[in-house]
Amino acid sequence: MISAAPSRDRIVRAAAALLVEGGRAAVTTRAVGRAAGAQAPTIYRHFGDMRGLLDAAASYRFAEYLHAEAADGPAGDPVDDLRRGWDVQVGFGVAEPACHALMYGDPDPGRTSTAARVAADILHQLVQRVAEAGRLRTAVTGATAVLHAAACGITLALIRTPPVDRDHGLSTRTREALLATLVTDSVAARALATRGADPARHAVALRAALPGLTPQRFTPAEAGLLTEWLDRLTHPADPPASP
Repeated sequence: MISAAPSRDRIVRAAAALLVEGGRAAVTTRAVGRAAGAQAPTIYRHFGDMRGLLDAAASYRFAEYLHAEAADGPAGDPVDDLRRGWDVQVGFGVAEPACHALMYGDPDPGRTSTAARVAADILHQLVQRVAEAGRLRTAVTGATAVLHAAACGITLALIRTPPVDRDHGLSTRTREALLATLVTDSVAARALATRGADPARHAVALRAALPGLTPQRFTPAEAGLLTEWLDRLTHPADPPASP
């Protein structure tokens, strides 16, 4: 029997269950309506179109996964937290390939799924914490972009490989290879750090903390000049613009 006013959450849960069980093709208006006790006009009133419903379903599954993974709490060390963030993103994609495909497999310039935005924000925050600890060698935005692209690529590679043939160590090796170039806690990174003062990581740390210092310590003009200097230190290969 169809309910007179099925809740949005019930529709989302029904769509998410269908997505997990049968993939994107299983999430039809008829199937969702039957599972949630909702009529098509109600579904479209809540979500606008099928893409909106699929976005909500993928976001729901991602939120559930994050909630389950958060039970252990943060590691405390920002680099270890970043490692865990990588593992969570890759683990979710492998466990929920249909959701991963909705998040990243249908690129549309200018439009990003809600779950993908959440994942990107979480990764950015994790990298920001590493920078604030003075342990990041490059700019936060660049490091985040590199880690995000690599995690998505590794996830896709694992999804496309039959489960019995998957090399799950591939994710760990790739993660550690990137961290060796981006942060200062690995054996390889420490070896590099001993060859020089490594001023870039200090510039990155100050750059990350600058927004919190600006209102109290610097005028807008001073903050702008300091930002320019720090960015030059962060990207030493980039020559200053010619006058």
